[in-house]
Amino acid sequence: MATVSADENPYVEEPDTDFRPVEELTDEQAREQVQLLREAVRYHDYRYYVENDPVVADRTYDALFTRLQDLEDAFDLQTPDSPTQRVGGEPLDELETLEHATPMLSIDSSGEAEDVREFADRMERETDGDVTYVCEPKFDGLSVEVVYEDGEYVQAATRGDGYEGDDVTENVRTIASVPHRLRGDYPERLVLRGEVHIPESDFQELNRERVERGEDPFANPRNAAAGTLRQLDPSVTAERPLDVFFFDVLDSTYDFETHWEQHETLPRWGLKVNDRSERTDDVEAVIDYRNRLMDDRPDLDYEIDGVVVKVDDLATCDRLGTTERHYRWAFAYKFPARSEVTTITDITVQVGRTGRLTPVALLEPVDVGGVTVSRASLHNPDEIASMNVNVGDEVKVERAGDVIPYVAEVVEKHAEGHYDFPERCPVCDSAVEFDGPMAYCTGGLACTAQLQRAVEYYASEDGLDIEGLGGERVQRLIDAGLIEDSLADLYRIETDDLVELDGWGETSAENLMEELDASKHPRLRDFLSAIGIPKVGPATATDLAREFGDLDAVRTATRDELEAVAGIGPKVAEQIAEFFESEQNERVIDDLLEAVGPLETPSATETGDELDGLTFVFTGSLEDYTRSEAQELVEDHGANATSSVSGNTDLLVAGDSPGQTKLDDADDNDVPVLDGQEAFEELLSDRGVL
Repeated sequence: MATVSADENPYVEEPDTDFRPVEELTDEQAREQVQLLREAVRYHDYRYYVENDPVVADRTYDALFTRLQDLEDAFDLQTPDSPTQRVGGEPLDELETLEHATPMLSIDSSGEAEDVREFADRMERETDGDVTYVCEPKFDGLSVEVVYEDGEYVQAATRGDGYEGDDVTENVRTIASVPHRLRGDYPERLVLRGEVHIPESDFQELNRERVERGEDPFANPRNAAAGTLRQLDPSVTAERPLDVFFFDVLDSTYDFETHWEQHETLPRWGLKVNDRSERTDDVEAVIDYRNRLMDDRPDLDYEIDGVVVKVDDLATCDRLGTTERHYRWAFAYKFPARSEVTTITDITVQVGRTGRLTPVALLEPVDVGGVTVSRASLHNPDEIASMNVNVGDEVKVERAGDVIPYVAEVVEKHAEGHYDFPERCPVCDSAVEFDGPMAYCTGGLACTAQLQRAVEYYASEDGLDIEGLGGERVQRLIDAGLIEDSLADLYRIETDDLVELDGWGETSAENLMEELDASKHPRLRDFLSAIGIPKVGPATATDLAREFGDLDAVRTATRDELEAVAGIGPKVAEQIAEFFESEQNERVIDDLLEAVGPLETPSATETGDELDGLTFVFTGSLEDYTRSEAQELVEDHGANATSSVSGNTDLLVAGDSPGQTKLDDADDNDVPVLDGQEAFEELLSDRGVL
């Protein structure tokens, strides 16, 4: 049905809301009026949310909206893109996962002006000195990807890990500032990055209503927005005042040339952008913009924690590219941490996975930037001494990056001297060893605090990914004496031992036993990451596994051999060597190897180049390979594995439940698709890999 311009629509500028009774309308008259009402409501939404210039009173808008609902109900005319569908659909059992059209990376940041100048110098060196920047607020909300096809809203996902996120399509559909249909001459495909938030004024009203209902208030707008967006019941989301700013086009069939062109074009399509964005070619103007916005921060109706500066020219951005985690062409200039003054009521010492002892101040609760803080880090024993801080002192508490609370300084001294750091571990009474400014418990896995955290990490995603072994269950196993002083105790547990414990039934016990059994032959890199070597996470463990191939070679490697591995410096090499030289660690690993046999990793010289020159992308799930395993397999044989399909992609491997975006991109770029594991393995066999 053809659309009607605003000037031709009787329900736009001065709408007549004296409607005939619904029962007097024919089906055709109802459909025509519904079309006019939908276009009118969308127009008024645009004037209100995007233009910030409404042309009708709230009561008039409400009359139009109610009339539209009545007609759709009476004549069964509901459609997914109708404005009335913002009330929310049926509750969900869980949030599914969606792959992003392109990676949603983070931005390198600093609170120092010199770091911003250094970023600008680097940009000018790499672009022959002719750089224009776009500056915009750095919103403290929740990043989302929103997708439009042929002008119609089709899906939305949270940022997640940058490559895939939670499917929040139905929840985002309820946000009034997210149009169900775009306006004007929109592109066939448009993928946007936006920030979902709750305006400060609406947040205060939301909390007032919660308190009146006897519910706990939300701690801050960001937490409220994040929790609301992940609601399993979209009708709950619809009741809360979520809003959104769009600030980046991730993918589009429209050929933008600059970020500023995106900023000016999106409102014409009905999409809300922030009016405080500016463009400049001078880094000192960037710094001035940040300072002005910081001064205006208390008066803004949304939370920000800094500003973002990015290179305006998109072709230059493409050439600059990205690191594994950051865009090279953007930088976040953060605001100083917010601070408040309160009193230390006690000091406790926490024991970490590696035995590191961290002093924590317990505080009289204080609101720091919208978050109630009752605990704050005191860093280490040297910091306690240098600040001369003790129980009873008034201190300034700040939130690093507006997130992590810590004690910054003593404001008024009430106690004599500083807190005496314990010489014995508060958990196991083992001697405390000092290494520079840091303190460590020497009890090893005989210390139950270290044991619990070591087991939790061993079973985590960064370790062997053993489901069903969270902190509470690990503590229960330790309390029951099933885990005493070794990771290997996990493999001595029997099903009957678990069934007798609270919280475990027959099924959950059998599931855990199956998980433990499946973990007995891990990849070497996973094993190295899991056993708690200082400074060795998944990435460094992967480098070690590829360089040395088997566990014995890693355990006996010299410091020089370790330092020769790409990405490992002298300090990390020293810590790895010391870890394996420790008699206690040697006993733990030998004990563990009685049950666990890490698989060897082929070295670069053993793998070959059978897939040299090919670039793979994987989507969906393969029966016998995780995505990381499949990527590692092709990379070990000379190929590249990337996360998104482009003109440089040679093959897309599509398993079960593949991402439609990658399939579409493969079609657009004439990339062959290997359908399923059988086709993938057939290629590997033909190339001599299998």
